[in-house]
Amino acid sequence: MKVLELTHSQHNQNEETRKLQITGGSTYVISLPKRWVIQNGLEKGSQLLIRQEENGSLAILPPELGKPERAEEALIKVSPKDNSEALIRKTVSVYLLGYNIIHIRAKDQKEILSTQRNAIKTFARNMLVGTEIVIDTSKDLTLQVLLSYPELSVPSALRRMSIITASMHKDAITALRNIDYQLAKDVRATDYEVNRFHLYIIRQLKMAIQNPRIIPEIGLKTPKDCLGYRLITKMVERTADHATNIAKKVQLLKKQLDKEFLQTIQEMNKVAISSFETAIESLFRLDFALAESVIAKANKIVSLEKKALLSSKETDVEEIANIRLVIESVRRIAEYSMDIAEIVLNMTVESVIE
Repeated sequence: MKVLELTHSQHNQNEETRKLQITGGSTYVISLPKRWVIQNGLEKGSQLLIRQEENGSLAILPPELGKPERAEEALIKVSPKDNSEALIRKTVSVYLLGYNIIHIRAKDQKEILSTQRNAIKTFARNMLVGTEIVIDTSKDLTLQVLLSYPELSVPSALRRMSIITASMHKDAITALRNIDYQLAKDVRATDYEVNRFHLYIIRQLKMAIQNPRIIPEIGLKTPKDCLGYRLITKMVERTADHATNIAKKVQLLKKQLDKEFLQTIQEMNKVAISSFETAIESLFRLDFALAESVIAKANKIVSLEKKALLSSKETDVEEIANIRLVIESVRRIAEYSMDIAEIVLNMTVESVIE
């Protein structure tokens, strides 16, 4: 039997050096730590799952860890005194932790109030992607997450979220130009779609951090990607919030705004949205140069903001506060775009260094 010795410069308490052996002239063999074998209840003939990781290392998993995850269940007890909004917050927290079945039951065999039940059902239908109500009685409400990882990957969900967000901003500025109250109302309603994807992505990322083996299943490559996507998802959600803020201000305006101001704010928004869309595209392409271009483009917003503030002086005193907040929201979009681009730069910098 030939022996090939593997060495490394240092190891911690959970590491030890093993020798790679060759049997039969072509089969490579390495012994397993006895303590690990005993801890996992293994014996001669036990089957192990061996998986090659993204970084080239091998993961050896005992049978139980190699099996698909069982559907984890959580139970939320409800009393008549519980506030509906507090119950929704509990439900969201459990959903984000990765539970697939959520039981909401009345305490002491009492009934769930209809206001409580309806609030949770409405929220689940509107906000929790892939969740269905499978039991609905006076004492028990059960939600089940039926969507599997590959059906909607994190990159796909973020792309949809970003497309909706960009569309919201374009519609918000159109509503501002035409003082279109209905369009402004539609923009505010669309924000729920963005929030749905936001919660879904956070759920997937939290589960991936707790169980790294599902990282490829949710469409990512490394644990580092989880952090980048978590930060970017929050920035996209905040960008959508600013579109909602613009729509709210439109609903407070009483008359058409000055043409010069409208032209400037549209130009400003064009730069901001273009920066946002390019930043998101740089993420999906993992393109360092494209992300770098976003920062130069978004920096133009400073001079445009000054121009917009000067032109807003012609606006009536009653409208000036709302207009200033619109300008601020557009500027914030550009700033979030630069933040997204900087995260992409951090994620891709290894591609441009030697």
